[in-house]
Amino acid sequence: MRRAVGLAAAAVAVAVTTSGCSVEEVLRFGWPIGVTPEATQMRTLWTWAAVAALVVGVLVWGATAWTVAFHRKKAGESDLPRQFQYNLPLELVLTVVPLIIVAVLFYFTVVVQNVVDRTATGDELKVDVIGFQWNWEFSYPDTRGPNGLPASTVGSTGQVPLLVLPTDRPIAFTQDSQDVIHSFWVPEFLFKRDVLPDPEKNDQKNTWVIDRIERPGAFVGRCAEFCGAYHSMMNFEVRALPPAQFDQFLRLRTQVNPQTGQGYTTPDALAALNCGELCNPEAVTTAPFDPNPTARQAFK
Repeated sequence: MRRAVGLAAAAVAVAVTTSGCSVEEVLRFGWPIGVTPEATQMRTLWTWAAVAALVVGVLVWGATAWTVAFHRKKAGESDLPRQFQYNLPLELVLTVVPLIIVAVLFYFTVVVQNVVDRTATGDELKVDVIGFQWNWEFSYPDTRGPNGLPASTVGSTGQVPLLVLPTDRPIAFTQDSQDVIHSFWVPEFLFKRDVLPDPEKNDQKNTWVIDRIERPGAFVGRCAEFCGAYHSMMNFEVRALPPAQFDQFLRLRTQVNPQTGQGYTTPDALAALNCGELCNPEAVTTAPFDPNPTARQAFK
């Protein structure tokens, strides 16, 4: 038994050290580090649920190993081992303990779910998200361009759709689809939601909120629902800017670009901010949608 335990411990140590995982990564059980408070709460829930599952697993594995090792039928024995199926205290424990575990997991799941799925208060930055085969349109309904319409950006075959957001500010996303079901997913948010056509008819709550993005950065967003032939290329980029730079970005979106005589587009406004690679209007982590089948194969 001592040798078996030693070998098992050595195997675990080798698995951890050779996989290149840090202690922090092991404790996250594979979850990435999110950039929103909601992502952190979901990761914490997952971590402790995994810990609880491991504790239960160790108890079950230990009881099984103990039974196999010390309660095997010995040579010459004809009677069955002592049976416990009518042991009332034991059956109560085996019924009550799982119920307690399920109740605790249910409670903390509801707590996190209420945070993630809360209703917008009206103080958030409003962003409209429209999915269509096979691209995205993002607009700011409270920010009007020189033409009087909401400032927006639409993906094309030459430009990845750029969703510019502020850090340290609550944001409310309202989603809609022009055709089939899509899914808005930014992996660093650790959250995704289906984008349904006619959400009221489909009984979907199509507005969701994040409390804030905790750091500036460029993140790739994806469609996470198979929506047709070019689904795999239906990507977008999130550019999270510090609040002052984001406010300057929105001001530019309300003005006329002297170089073109028209309102600033999202790439033009980012270029005018001159804030380094983060404001580079050219996509740096994904590629624009290209309907050419040959190009699509090369992209894959």
